[in-house]
Amino acid sequence: MIFAAGSATTALAFIEVGAVVLVLGLLARISGRLGITAVPFYLIAGLAFGDGGLAEIEVSESFVALAAEIGVLLLLFTLGLEYSESELKEGLRTGLRPGLLDMCLNASPGFLLGLVLGWEPLAAALLAGVTWISSSGVVSKVLSDLGRLGNRETPAVLNLLVIEDLAMAVYLPLIAALIVGGSAGTVITNVTIALVAVMVILAVALRFGGKLSAVLAGGSDEALLLGVFGITLLVAGGAQALEVSGAIGAFLVGLAISGPTEERALRLMSPLRDLFAATFFVFFSFQIDPSNLVSSLPIAVGLFVVTALTKGITGWYGAGLLGVGPLGRSRAGTVLIARGEFSIVIAALGSELADGPDLGALAAGYVLLTAIGGPLASKYYELLPLPRTRPGGRLLQG
Repeated sequence: MIFAAGSATTALAFIEVGAVVLVLGLLARISGRLGITAVPFYLIAGLAFGDGGLAEIEVSESFVALAAEIGVLLLLFTLGLEYSESELKEGLRTGLRPGLLDMCLNASPGFLLGLVLGWEPLAAALLAGVTWISSSGVVSKVLSDLGRLGNRETPAVLNLLVIEDLAMAVYLPLIAALIVGGSAGTVITNVTIALVAVMVILAVALRFGGKLSAVLAGGSDEALLLGVFGITLLVAGGAQALEVSGAIGAFLVGLAISGPTEERALRLMSPLRDLFAATFFVFFSFQIDPSNLVSSLPIAVGLFVVTALTKGITGWYGAGLLGVGPLGRSRAGTVLIARGEFSIVIAALGSELADGPDLGALAAGYVLLTAIGGPLASKYYELLPLPRTRPGGRLLQG
């Protein structure tokens, strides 16, 4: 029998993984009932199953680690599917000024806090990324759930997300090359190779994406699923070999696929993404000592308050450029508060740094707060103390 050897170990691994997946399913159902993203619940589950948790998992940890890596790739791949070439160009044209403001206002608090805490500059730069990037997944879900996809302020929100995601195509390989380290010449070489690789992959994706989509379009759903999944892993692996984030490689593959193939791929890959992405969030918090998380919560709360305000200003400004009124600008600001998958990916890059454990604990607490507080603020934005009338007393419209 193929499973005869080590059958007891295999059985225990099945039981562990099965128990984790069942818990995640229950948490996803609870989050759906509450109308918020499941990401905070997944992070809490990871704390329960990880080091110092209630039921530590050991046998299947290597499998969960690999599944978590795949989860990152699928998150970024499906995010790339959301954008077309025209949307990218429009986002760059209209979102550049708000995007620069976004970076200045929201990356600065994280970087400055890292330095104040005595962290090395590289760890502080990672915390800057954590506080900078809104969660595209959470934001898009909130817009859909609240019926705001057709609102006047929504293009401003989506343009900001496009700018942030493209910025990550530069930020992630740059920070990854710096983490690898070495001599100044080695770092410069690695950064140059990484950035050139990203530009080449992006150019190829935009130039030949239509042909790739046409090739993949033929055949059954099964053939499309396997083809897309295989290409995503191959490109991500090749990118990683060049010291580029594999996640960015996956994002660019998603960007290359368009038309009917894009719609089919999104439908087929979404269940896989949901499964592996949940595993990624769990595995990230596996590695966090709950006591470190508790000790970092006061700092996370302060950081949440500051960056909720700065994101609010960003959304207010971006929507204002499109002529949206104060109510709509408020909606744009509150919906951008949530951080999620990218913030966790960035924090995970620093796991081997001297300040890595502190960074991971602070990032986990921060994402927990923003992923819960952001959707709630967006849903109940009318309760916030915001201007409602013009100077003459007329009611302001969104």
